[in-house]
Amino acid sequence: MTEPSDDVADVASLSFEQARDELVRVVTELEQGAPTLEQSLTLWERGEALANRCEQWLLGAKQRLDAARSQAEAGS
Repeated sequence: MTEPSDDVADVASLSFEQARDELVRVVTELEQGAPTLEQSLTLWERGEALANRCEQWLLGAKQRLDAARSQAEAGS
């Protein structure tokens, strides 16, 4: 089971792939059912932080692609 640690702080340092893979593990644990409500809440909070981190990465990638397209169009 995922251990509560400095959850939100360490999520900020994860790569997209790391955050995605851990999010998959958290979702699997939640689907299987945690022994206590507190553990379920901890997993849910961790999952939310991981999902937000993935979204940050994806938005950053989209901005980079948009910028590259704009440069390519300006150079045409």
